[in-house]
Order: sequence, then C-alpha cells, then structure tokens
Amino acid sequence: MIDIQPLAILREIDRTGSLTMAADKLCLTQSAVSHAIRRFEERHGVRLWDRQGRRLLLTPSGQYLLALANRVLPQLEHGATVLEDYARGRRGAIRVGMECHPCQDWLMRVVDPFLAQWPDVDLDVTSAFQFGGLAALLGHEIDVLVTPDPTERPGLKYLPVFDYELVLAVAQDHPLATKPCLTPEDLVHETLVTYPVALERLDIYTRFLIPAGALPRRHRTVETTDLMLRLVASGRVVSATPDWLLRDTPGIRGLRIGEGIAKSIHLGLRKGERPEYLAGFIDLARQVKV
Repeated sequence: MIDIQPLAILREIDRTGSLTMAADKLCLTQSAVSHAIRRFEERHGVRLWDRQGRRLLLTPSGQYLLALANRVLPQLEHGATVLEDYARGRRGAIRVGMECHPCQDWLMRVVDPFLAQWPDVDLDVTSAFQFGGLAALLGHEIDVLVTPDPTERPGLKYLPVFDYELVLAVAQDHPLATKPCLTPEDLVHETLVTYPVALERLDIYTRFLIPAGALPRRHRTVETTDLMLRLVASGRVVSATPDWLLRDTPGIRGLRIGEGIAKSIHLGLRKGERPEYLAGFIDLARQVKV
C-alpha cells in the first residue's frame, strides 16, 4: 500500500515550490520530510526527486506520484468531511412512509425547506407501506411513519403534528347538505367512497356506522384524493374526508359526523437518539400546518 504522507509532501512542495514551506504547511520538520521521502524510496525502489542546488526536480516516478496525489488526496479529504458530517448528524438519509393518503401535499411543504436546509441528506417518500407501515418502521425499512392511526408498540413513539376533524364531504346540492350534523341512518342510502384501507381502520365505520348497526348502501374505494373529490362534487357519492381538504374545494360541503370525529396526524419514530437531520425534519413537520 502507498502511504498517504509522501503524497501530501509532494503536493505541498508542488503548491509552495519549497521544501521548507511544505514542511511548515504540514507541521513537520525538514528532516522529517526528507526522512519520509527516503523511506518511501527505499521501500518501493524508486527515486522521487533529484536536487539541483536548492531546486527539487521530480523524476518520472515523482511526477506520477504527484498526479496520483492530486487525484486521491481531494477524495480522501472529502471523505473525512463526510464522515465528520455523519458523526455530527449532518449527513445521511431519511425514509418516510405514508399511511395518510391525503397528506401528500402537506408533506411536500415539509420536504422543500428540508432539502434546502440539509443539502447533504437524502430523503425518500413512499406509500408502499400504507398497509404495513408499523412493521416497516419496526423493521428499520423506514425512519418516519406519517399516520392518522398511531398504534402503540414497545420501542416506538408518536409525535402529534396537527389536529383535524373527519367530516362527510357532500355536493352542495346534495339532500344531506342542509343538515347541521349526521346520524348513521343518514348514510344507509348513500354510496360511500374511501381510500383503499381495511374497514377496521376506517373511523367512519369503527366510530360511527358499525356501533349503530348501520352501513351505507354501497362502499367503493379510489386511490387518489382528486378523483374522490370529483366524484363527491358530481353528487354520485359521499366521502369521509379530513376537513382541511375541503377548505378550497368549490361545490363541496363538509358535514359533522355525529358529535364529531376528532383526529390527529402523527409522526411515528423509533425510540433512541436521533441524528440532527432527523430532528430537523421533525421540527419542520411540526411547524408546517395544513
């Protein structure tokens, strides 16, 4: 293996034009510099320079080693900086799993300032775990889980980000639109559209319909918020929707479901020390409101 010190010596001599100045730059004595080069020459059976008075003329071996130093040393110096950043929590990666279908727009407003503040940290967002986010978090497949339904498990903690109310979205001219609040029986003749989530995780079923023994005439699912709201605006369906989605949606009203279904979006995290960049992501997420 080639020692790094002779590479650094040759580079500094080339930069400064002087053995004395190179030694000072490297915090070495001239004797130590000469000894390091002589040891390298003996080990590899080459000469790196010849003296002409006070001048040092590099041999072909020395010129090759100088070129190598100019390629390799910057990479090693960059590597040292990267490792220091890792040690201080300034560089790494965050993998965010989404269990909240309508939270994409909110999350993008967190992502933009985060990427600006942490240019050396990679960030990946996936909804591939929307049916198994808890297992993905416990299995270290993701680092943060955005969820409206925190499930307590040893080793995990949840931080609330923002509160909202689940309301029933209906077209403005829908027969139910004039009601101040709904009863379960109001939905028995309706087509209810939801995201593709198991019924046991849908609050409108578990906290409203099933306890009253009432079910909608039909239940269908859609993948996207945009399609869901378009179907609602057409008057064909109704949908249990976070209230914030309806604030700037013309042609749709949000009705209180029973006495109200209060919800919160949480960030699920593994317990333990967090790198600085993950703490920064959490701080930004708690500042950005819907």
